[in-house]
Amino acid sequence: MTTNTKVDAIVAGHICLDILPDLTAIAPGQFEHLFQPGRLVQAGPAGLTPGGVVSNTGLALNRLGIQTRLIARTGDDPFGRVLRGAIAAHGVELTQGIASTPGSSTSYSIVISPPGSDRRFLHHPGANDEFCAQDVRAEHLQGARLFHFGYPPLMANMIFQEGGELAELFQWVKSQGLTTSLDMAYPDPGSPAGRMDWPGILRNVLPSVDLFVPSLDEITFMLRGVTEYRISASLLNEISAELLSMGAKMVLLKLGNHGLYLHTSELAGLGHLGLAAPQDLAAWADFEARLPCFQVETVGTTGAGDVTVAGFLAALLRGLPAEDALKAALAVGACCVEAVDALSGLRSWEETLQRVHSGWPTRPETIQFQK
Repeated sequence: MTTNTKVDAIVAGHICLDILPDLTAIAPGQFEHLFQPGRLVQAGPAGLTPGGVVSNTGLALNRLGIQTRLIARTGDDPFGRVLRGAIAAHGVELTQGIASTPGSSTSYSIVISPPGSDRRFLHHPGANDEFCAQDVRAEHLQGARLFHFGYPPLMANMIFQEGGELAELFQWVKSQGLTTSLDMAYPDPGSPAGRMDWPGILRNVLPSVDLFVPSLDEITFMLRGVTEYRISASLLNEISAELLSMGAKMVLLKLGNHGLYLHTSELAGLGHLGLAAPQDLAAWADFEARLPCFQVETVGTTGAGDVTVAGFLAALLRGLPAEDALKAALAVGACCVEAVDALSGLRSWEETLQRVHSGWPTRPETIQFQK
C-alpha cells in the first residue's frame, strides 16, 4: 500500500454494500400496512452505495475537507468490485487501504427506508468478520492525528474473547500518539454478539478510547440489556458517567431525532487525548450538554448517525469549541437526512457552517429532559 497521501484521519472497521430500494412513492406511514406476507409492493430503482462506518463516516469526513484514509476488508467477488468502484468514485486513493480477501464474501445490507419511518436492514457481515488488529499497520497511521473505528458488534473476530482484538488495536493505536474514537452498532439480541458480556468488553477497551460515540439505544442494551427505556437527563448523565468511569475520556451519545449529548471527563482525564486534542482543554473539561436536531424535511435516515459523527470529528480536528462541535455535527447529520442515502445530501464544511450561522431553526422538543 502506498501511504504518500497526507491524511488527518483514519477510519477503519466495518464496510458493506448498501442496496437501497427507492420507496419514496409510498405515502409516509403506509409501509407497515402495505408490506404484508404474499403482497407485492412496487418500488423504484435500487441504489447501490457503499455503506458501513468506513464508507459513511470516512467519505463524509473526506467530503467535509478532512484528508482521510480508509481501512477495511471486502471479498474478492462481484459485490466487492462494485463496492471498491463506488469508493474509488470519491477518489482512487481512498481504496488503497481496502483489502480484497480471496475466498471471502463482501458484506452487504438491504436497506428498507420508507418515507416517514426509521430504516430497517437485512445484513450479511461477510469479510468484516475476519478483520483483526493486524489489519491496521504502522504505515497506515503515518501523518494521521485521529483514528476512528466502527461497528465491532458486526465484526465477529474483533469482539471474540471479551474484545481482545479490539482492545489490542486501540492500545496499540493509542501508543502511537493518535486520538482514538470508537463507534458501535446495535447487536441483534438473539445473535452471539447480542449475548456477549458487553460491560466486560467495554471495560477492556475504553481505557484506550478518547471519544466513545454509541447511540443511546446501543449503549442501554449493552450496559443494561434493555431494549425499551424512558429517555431523560438523568439517564443520559448516568449512562455517560458509567462510560467515563470505564475509561472513555469523552462520551457522545446519539439520540436519533432528539439530538446529541456530550459528556466529558475532568481536566486531568483529558491530559492524554493525543494529536487531535483541543487546544483549550480546560474549556472541554467536565462539559455536559444536549442539543436538539436542526429542522429539515427527512427523506431518509441511512447513515445519519455515522455522518453526524463525521461532523463532530471534523470539528474536533479543526479545533472548534465543544458546543460549536455539537452544532456542526448536528448540521451535517441534518443535511444527510435530506437525501435517501448517506452522502448525497452533504454540503461542504463552509456551506454547512453558513447554514448554522444563518439562523437555522431546531426541531421542536417532544419530551422534557428534566432530571
